[in-house]
Amino acid sequence: MNGETEKIKTQNIKNEDLYLNALVTHKDRVFRMVFKEKQEFLELYNAMNGTSYTNPEDLEVTTLENAIYMGLKNDVSFLLYDELALYEHQSTDNPNMPLRNLFYVADIYSKLTAKANLYGSRLVKIPEPKFVVFYNGTDELPERSELRLSDAFEKKSESMDLELKVLVLNINPGYNEELMEKCKSLRDYMIFVSRIREYSQHMALNKAVEISIQTCIDEDILAEFLRKNRAEVLKVSIYEYNEALHIQQEREAAREDGLQQGMQQGLQRGALLERIGKIRRKSEKGLPAGDIADMLEEESAFVERVLQIFKEQPDMDAEKACDILIRGI
Repeated sequence: MNGETEKIKTQNIKNEDLYLNALVTHKDRVFRMVFKEKQEFLELYNAMNGTSYTNPEDLEVTTLENAIYMGLKNDVSFLLYDELALYEHQSTDNPNMPLRNLFYVADIYSKLTAKANLYGSRLVKIPEPKFVVFYNGTDELPERSELRLSDAFEKKSESMDLELKVLVLNINPGYNEELMEKCKSLRDYMIFVSRIREYSQHMALNKAVEISIQTCIDEDILAEFLRKNRAEVLKVSIYEYNEALHIQQEREAAREDGLQQGMQQGLQRGALLERIGKIRRKSEKGLPAGDIADMLEEESAFVERVLQIFKEQPDMDAEKACDILIRGI
């Protein structure tokens, strides 16, 4: 083994160790780490709502620090006066965010009203929730979109009794620039993630993260946060990047499997259509079912079933006969 190969192997082992360490020890994602600080969240809230609140202590933290559902916990949620803001970050396109937010907000409301008399005659007031997902994955998504809980309903009535809407904002470079101008922390976060993606195309992931951290500090991009949390950000970023890559690979594999399955089904249907056509042509020549089965090396029962279908409906085409056979009618 030459020195260069040994160097690459050693580097890969180090990357894997860092990834596994992050997988075991990470508690927050970078987005959550940035915006769980009240000052940064208030800046983001003001940018989102056109407000100008200045006192971070007016915020009451409602983030589910220890609440886990299906291995997930919500990113950041704060109560500010009469509004409950639940903000999530996603690096993959996730249509299940409304359902997840339903669980989150139910848990939060349960805690907020723990001492209230829910069985009394007086109405218990609760803050209005606002659900937002900040998306920075590699799939193409519009600048703004909306997810609805009702999209998951197996059956929809004209007047649904339950709905939950989630605003999805694309925060990749070139999207929602007005929002980025109003919130430096969000803009800086976008730049930091983009640099990791760019640098990781040309170097090992841990090196790409290290360089991204240093260049951002040098350029006053999340500088204070990165200086304070440098080691943790390094571990978490490696974990996040590998997780996103793993999800992408799983999806690509699923699409490939689906394509192959579809092709196989198409080939099977094509073969069945060919067999039906041969049986029909032999029958049109006046040959009995037994002779057709012998000539085509088919099971007699199958030939008889095909001939029965065309006898009952002489004008039926082979495609419809194929559908009947597949359904087993």
